[in-house]
Amino acid sequence: MRTVGVEEEVLLVHPDTGEPMPGSAAVVDRAARDDPGQVVFQKELFGQMLELATTPQRDMTDLGAEILRCRKEAARLAGEIGCAVAALATCPLPVTPALSAHERYRWMAGRFGTATLDQFVCGCHVHVAVESAEEGVAVLDRLRPWLAVLRALSANSPFWQGRDSGYASYRSRLWARGPSAGPTELFGSAEGYRRRVADMVASEVILDAGMVYFDARLSVRYPTVEIRVADVCLRADTTVLVATLARALVETAARDWRAGRPPLDHSVSMLRLASWQAARSGLDQELLDPATMRPRPAVDVVRALVAHTAEALADSGDARLVEEAVAQLLHRGTGAREQRGFLERTGSLRDVVVACVRHTQG
Repeated sequence: MRTVGVEEEVLLVHPDTGEPMPGSAAVVDRAARDDPGQVVFQKELFGQMLELATTPQRDMTDLGAEILRCRKEAARLAGEIGCAVAALATCPLPVTPALSAHERYRWMAGRFGTATLDQFVCGCHVHVAVESAEEGVAVLDRLRPWLAVLRALSANSPFWQGRDSGYASYRSRLWARGPSAGPTELFGSAEGYRRRVADMVASEVILDAGMVYFDARLSVRYPTVEIRVADVCLRADTTVLVATLARALVETAARDWRAGRPPLDHSVSMLRLASWQAARSGLDQELLDPATMRPRPAVDVVRALVAHTAEALADSGDARLVEEAVAQLLHRGTGAREQRGFLERTGSLRDVVVACVRHTQG
């Protein structure tokens, strides 16, 4: 069974006012004090952001438990410096983020100018093990139409700089402004993938292969496919659902490749439209059907994803977990819908952030 690991980016905020606080360096230092070899907590582009990383897991219940442990430990460490942790993909409040002290981040700020400030957003990256680069690229070619559905399931960023953006996942719209972000054409082979990445780096628009921010890519550090479309999810159970479906998609794509079934040859133009629609409405309206690229009710498209991966879910023992989690998410709504509900009840974006602090730890 393929292993799965998750990286979550979260905000550090004042526990009472919800204002973002630049405390990631202090949190990472405290984590290293407790465990000098720790790799769970890392600084991010801005000091008000913190990255949490799980170990690879095969059992999704174990993955869910580790995500909660990471979030609670992050909250404990942040609490020692007067901060709280919020799983928000964008900050609802107006903020000017503080760039972290790192040569790579300084290069990005110099290269991309004020657009760098738009990257004050928090995503969730799912790593799924693959046997080889050839299998990994075959998977990437077959994942493409389904990634927008994962984006819709995870949508958790309706507010930006003190206003409702009109989107369920505004993080993804901000992230898409980067020169290497978004959906990709078919690569065809591992060699085709390597050539594309080498050409992009040779252009000198980006610094290195780590700045190839495709919606899904071969990890530059691990033998995994890294799926990067999801917002950080407000609730840990949504993260587990996204990770479980991601593994099932990878397994299904690998089986299709071994069976000689070709990938759907949708254009990047249509994939961008599907991504935009998922970001705009989440699960509340229509999505583009991954097979036809025509609008269908979001509920039907989510069910199509579950049906597409049904064999892989059954073989991994995850079918019931996904069935129950999908039903719960469709009933409760995405993090974006919950955030808007908090605002409707309280009338205050500060209260929205404080409410999300509570939900982050379950």
